[in-house]
Amino acid sequence: MKFTAEHEALRKTVRDFVEKEINPHCDEWEAAGGFPIHEVFKKLGNLGLLGIQKPEEYGGMGLDYSYNLVAAEELGMAHCGGVPLAIGVQTDMCTPAISRFGSDELKRDFLAPAIAGDMVGCIGVSEVGAGSDVAGMKTTAKQDGDDYIINGSKMWITNSPKSDFICLLANTSDDKPHKNKSLIVVPTNTPGISFSPNLNKLGMRSSETAQIFFDDVRVPQRNRIGAEGTGFMMQMLQFQEERLWGAANVIKALENCINQTIDYCRERKTFGQPLIDNQVIHFRLAELQTEVEALRALTYQACELHIEGKDVTRLASMAKLKAGRLGREVTDSCLQYWGGMGYMWDNPISRAQRDVRLVSIGGGADEIMLGIICKLMGTLPGKRKD
Repeated sequence: MKFTAEHEALRKTVRDFVEKEINPHCDEWEAAGGFPIHEVFKKLGNLGLLGIQKPEEYGGMGLDYSYNLVAAEELGMAHCGGVPLAIGVQTDMCTPAISRFGSDELKRDFLAPAIAGDMVGCIGVSEVGAGSDVAGMKTTAKQDGDDYIINGSKMWITNSPKSDFICLLANTSDDKPHKNKSLIVVPTNTPGISFSPNLNKLGMRSSETAQIFFDDVRVPQRNRIGAEGTGFMMQMLQFQEERLWGAANVIKALENCINQTIDYCRERKTFGQPLIDNQVIHFRLAELQTEVEALRALTYQACELHIEGKDVTRLASMAKLKAGRLGREVTDSCLQYWGGMGYMWDNPISRAQRDVRLVSIGGGADEIMLGIICKLMGTLPGKRKD
């Protein structure tokens, strides 16, 4: 990756925002189980950070994905994972399909306000019985005149309690599972929508997550993104950017864990010497930093190919897989070197370990990534017919 002065200027803008607008409040937001999302997003919107790669005519910067990657990396320096996650949902999960395939009306009514920070979005894909198995979802949107009538529910939806719209994946026909789905933009103030109380999560405590229920929710068919039946394909494309964003976001977060652990091990003395002088510790931290560099190289390569318009399904899946597994490895090893202090709930490594655990689950579990990689390698067994 050859970063320009423009990349570095954007990096500094995001870093300054994290240091001034996020980190001073992380402990408070973690304890509260949420943060003032509209207020924070408006500040991000004023800086252009919610539309880095979105079209200029709708308020975006019109830059390529490498700039988005830089922003995702710097957001990893936040002292919590929940706020960056909420931002990533807005920029890389619920708006890419609108930006790429949506009508001018949808872009004007939802994309432009999302870029400006005037609207908060969420992505409605996962269900209780269909998380990584997107094809198995049950929520329906049936035609009724010029409208759709939506029934069903969505689970584990980040940003949903404070959201203004949902980018919803629903079954719009009785066709095969990969051909019967459509993406529909649904305003959350539409009658028939309700939310569960905020879900009590292991990590990402500063982001708000809930279940959404749809009871005869009526929305106009013009809110559909693109042609009917193309939603599965669009969502798979959105997943690629979500996975690249997640991998990039982890890089500096893990480096931060390593660096904080180095600082602690220099200060903490046992048996008359600093912990860092133990070969088992400084060798292990060197191994972990090497692994982070390998993740960075993989993520950058995938980003470059994505910018060139190449299919990055294989590399994005590998980066997502590596990010989730390395996240667990780094945080677990670092926490061990903090000893009893690492076992405390408010310890930064303890928080990072809880937060990063989601990376191996959300946006497609590790096992789904392995299945995708095997399929593209030609080693995945086909389904056996009786």
